[in-house]
Amino acid sequence: MTNAATRHDWSREEVRALFDLPFNELLHRAHGVHRAHHDPNAVQVSTLLSIKTGGCPEDCAYCPQAARYDTGVTAQKLMEIDDVLERARAAKAAGASRFCMGAAWRGPKDRDIPKVAAIVRAVKDLGLETCATLGLLGDGHAQALKAAGLDYYNHNIDTAPEFYGEIIHTREYQDRLGTLEQVRDAGLKTCCGGIVGMGETRDQRAGLLQALANLPEHPQSVPINQLVPVPGTPLANAEKLDPFEFVRTIAVARLLMPASVVRLSAGRQQMDDAVQALCFFAGAGSIFYGEKLLTTGNPDVAQDRALFRRLDLHPLEVVEAAGTAHADILHPAAAADSTGCGHGCGCSAAA
Repeated sequence: MTNAATRHDWSREEVRALFDLPFNELLHRAHGVHRAHHDPNAVQVSTLLSIKTGGCPEDCAYCPQAARYDTGVTAQKLMEIDDVLERARAAKAAGASRFCMGAAWRGPKDRDIPKVAAIVRAVKDLGLETCATLGLLGDGHAQALKAAGLDYYNHNIDTAPEFYGEIIHTREYQDRLGTLEQVRDAGLKTCCGGIVGMGETRDQRAGLLQALANLPEHPQSVPINQLVPVPGTPLANAEKLDPFEFVRTIAVARLLMPASVVRLSAGRQQMDDAVQALCFFAGAGSIFYGEKLLTTGNPDVAQDRALFRRLDLHPLEVVEAAGTAHADILHPAAAADSTGCGHGCGCSAAA
């Protein structure tokens, strides 16, 4: 099963059957599909920065940035362009090819869009791919961000439709689908995934991936997050997901969306190197790089470089040439020679 067809009509039973495959059989199939559509030894590297932290009015049960939870996160205003650029330059020097910017809003107001657009334009001018996660978008917002040079917009569906109401009450599942439609209509690439380990069943994990695979267009980037329990949030004491179940989720995502880049996202700090290696084999082709994901920890740059060397992996560098982006391979030695330090799209657990 190496030349998997692109489908948008997966049934829950089909997806559940993939989850239920013997572990080695599932990984064998997933790696074959991954190898057929992607360089199995290259990993796209992104860095995530919170450009507006805390004070969010939403009640997402996993999120330390929700104003209603006492998590120690202090609300801050939108960062100045020069401060963002300093972090973006450092991220590029550390080997990141995409710079993702998150703002803890329910959604930006009209007056916020020109400010964010200016930041996007400045980061784009550094030669980095750009991604933003700002919440629900209003009329014309996606088009304005596209005009500023935004490449990707992150907006996760978080979990299966039937489990969504157990996690979030301040916005509807359909609201998320509406923003994704606006993003696609504007010609932006979509970054859309979810979170596992929030108390959902395997069938509900299958439902999350079914919903993603049956979108009108597969997201170009599919972040799979493992819940990072944060004290003060309703999910602070959630039972930890078995690591092999997380690997299964990566593998099934790879089978359902063959051409998408599956990102090993939040929760990597809690994973040992062997689990991460299994995720890369199963089809993960992207990570967040640096010490922080908005407000939660992440393996640091040196640790990731060491892991890449041990696994013979190399970062994927996006190069702009004559106005057209194409991918080149940046060998770890080249990244190691770079100067500067790196810093680590919604919330801290859901990018």
